[in-house]
Amino acid sequence: MGNEGKVLTLADVSEHNSSKDCWLVISGKVYDVTKFLEDHPGGDEVLLSATGKDATDDFEDVGHSSTARAMMDEMYVGDIDTATIPSKVKYTPPKQPQYNHDKTPEFVIKILQFLVPLLILGFAVAMRYYTKQSSE
Repeated sequence: MGNEGKVLTLADVSEHNSSKDCWLVISGKVYDVTKFLEDHPGGDEVLLSATGKDATDDFEDVGHSSTARAMMDEMYVGDIDTATIPSKVKYTPPKQPQYNHDKTPEFVIKILQFLVPLLILGFAVAMRYYTKQSSE
């Protein structure tokens, strides 16, 4: 391959994202996996979905064998310019609203709006049952 040992940008690698031309970035190195697409045990979709990004985590999460790692040497194209890979954004969960003591009375009112009619209905049913029992 003419690109052996070259330093490539992520934009360069991202252009190779089809089943006819598929390159991946794994551990700072670029690999041409096009010939391996059909033989990949996980299917070609797995490899194609990892194009255009740093696929190191995807690769490591699966736990590839030493044989698979050795095969990578034959597919090596060059190194990736790490400055062109976007930094991972740390996940920050959305801020939870603070507990507002002022809303507590609203909650109590909602509960009472539900419970009072229910209690009245229960009382009416009980009275009807009681009056029916006493008249018999």
